[in-house]
Amino acid sequence: MSFISNYFSRVKELLDTVVESDIEKLVSALEDSWRKDRRVLIMGNGGSSATASHIVNDLQKCIHLEAGRPLKTLCLSDCTPLMMAWANDTEFENVFSPQIECWAEAGDLVIGISGSGNSMNVINAMESANRRGAITIGLAGYQGGKLAQVSKECIVVRSDNMQQIEDLHMIILHVAFSALRERVKNA
Repeated sequence: MSFISNYFSRVKELLDTVVESDIEKLVSALEDSWRKDRRVLIMGNGGSSATASHIVNDLQKCIHLEAGRPLKTLCLSDCTPLMMAWANDTEFENVFSPQIECWAEAGDLVIGISGSGNSMNVINAMESANRRGAITIGLAGYQGGKLAQVSKECIVVRSDNMQQIEDLHMIILHVAFSALRERVKNA
């Protein structure tokens, strides 16, 4: 079997392990946020940052186009100057928590993405979100790490291949967005 065939085969196997009810919880939380006009705050590092930034496009713009009203969605890793200021003046583990303190209110949805499940800046932000009464949902890899412990819900892609974890995270978020779009279409 070629490397490429093997890679695709493993991604297909991982897809079969995704629990539909876990994604349903994410979709329901997104729908609830939209219906109650709450915020959705999303964050991640590296490839997970790119995933967070990408899905904000779908959740904010595409929901607005379909439903006539946006889902108030913000990626906390999109403002590089703010992140670098917090990292420089405090520490990198603190780049998201102050943003949570600024934006998150009780009932808002906070989604933390960490392939390893152990990114301390994401963990610290999720803990801040919990203290503020937000709903916290994590997307992690490996065995879930600390993110699975601090999130109220966590979807874990049980793999030790970071690229395949990131592949699945994007698929999971695209499925959640697509399901949400169907629910709020012409609402």
